[in-house]
Amino acid sequence: MNAPQPNRYGSVNASPVKSFFVSMLTRDIKLEEAILDLLDNCVDGILRSRGGGGANPYMGYKAEIEFDKDSFSISDNCGGIPWDLHEYAFRMGRSPDREPDAPGSVGVYGIGMKRAIFKIGQDCLISTRNEDHEYQIPISSEWIMDESNWEIPVEEASETDFGEGTKIVVKKLHTGISNTLGDETKDFENGLGKMVSTHYAYIIDKGFEVTINGNPIKPRTTKIVFDNRKAEDVSAIKPFVFKLDSGGVEGFLAVGFTRPIPDENEMDEEQEGITHSTEDAGWTILCNDRAVLHCDRSALTGWGEAKVPRYHNQFIAISGIVDLKSKDPRKLPTTTTKRGIDASSPLYIQIKDKMREGMRLFTDFTNKWKGRVEESAIHIEGGRLLSLEELEHEANELTFHATPRIQGGSQFKPKLPMPPEIEPTRRRISFIKEKEQIETVADYIGNRDMHPSDVGEACFDAIFNEVGR
Repeated sequence: MNAPQPNRYGSVNASPVKSFFVSMLTRDIKLEEAILDLLDNCVDGILRSRGGGGANPYMGYKAEIEFDKDSFSISDNCGGIPWDLHEYAFRMGRSPDREPDAPGSVGVYGIGMKRAIFKIGQDCLISTRNEDHEYQIPISSEWIMDESNWEIPVEEASETDFGEGTKIVVKKLHTGISNTLGDETKDFENGLGKMVSTHYAYIIDKGFEVTINGNPIKPRTTKIVFDNRKAEDVSAIKPFVFKLDSGGVEGFLAVGFTRPIPDENEMDEEQEGITHSTEDAGWTILCNDRAVLHCDRSALTGWGEAKVPRYHNQFIAISGIVDLKSKDPRKLPTTTTKRGIDASSPLYIQIKDKMREGMRLFTDFTNKWKGRVEESAIHIEGGRLLSLEELEHEANELTFHATPRIQGGSQFKPKLPMPPEIEPTRRRISFIKEKEQIETVADYIGNRDMHPSDVGEACFDAIFNEVGR
């Protein structure tokens, strides 16, 4: 028997190149998304501290974001990083056998805080206090460039005046980041504030406080019309509602009207950018209270698919909300940035089918009542605008029917009022003219501020009265 031949090749070094790893980690994430990752960590700290229960589970907790051209910082009083989590918190990635550290979190990959820091700058000090542990971790540009050293020193904390919480200070900002954060026009600050007001709207609404350079952020939540008259009353506008409880995920979906449908004048003004009502239309999707999509009006949320029309200004009044919760964030259909939906997720494919079913009801209503806005408004204004929490409460009084194709799912499908047939002797007149021409005619009539439709109607009435003499 021949003796085995020695291996001439040995092995190769397959360890990651740190600088390449850091560069690739930050390439596909926007600065705003990186900062939101840091806010996610604050919320996770609250969940570890209190578990996120009760009507206002985030009350008393806050996060303060400060930045200029030289530095960025975020500090919170959200419980700090427990010492038994330090290896996970500062390690690049999460081991596959590790369970989520906070039930109700959205963190899955273990890269959020590190990616955010590397995105912003090259020198960072993380200080944290949790119960009797007070420590800080410096991450320097020298450590980032040292390919042989993956160990980060841990020191006694030199600052803990923020109480039980965490403070992250980043300096040596990257040139582009410095220019953005130091922009005197405050475009970035305003844009970030808008993102926080929408992505954390439901958390802020439950008590969490967020300030950006000292300015408190107010939540922008979706509210949907709900007329609590009996379901058999066909004039009662109610949302389409779907519930899910399956595989460790609880879901609540509601779609309906947020206001009366627009008339042609408003649609024209929206097109011209005079009004901005469309900003509140579309789908908002929450995963463990965080909005991963806000007022989306694309095919991702079903617009333009399965007999649902593409989004148009005539659908300004339609909004929907999906609220998904799970103790295990891996079961939620989020992307790695936690600011998007994994469209290939089997869970989301099922939910999207119900989103489209609900939308068809309200786009059909809008189309059938088009041109009869004042009549339709009577039905819509008969209900109240309800928050997500109020919708979930009112839905308990509705009659739900099981959805055979979706295990653990049930739905309520409202019967919406349809317009009476128009008298055969009546016809609609509609035309388009140049804006300057309309204003000239309005001046002649004596009221330059008249709506274009009113100008047209006044012209018709004048001619008709002249003919009728």
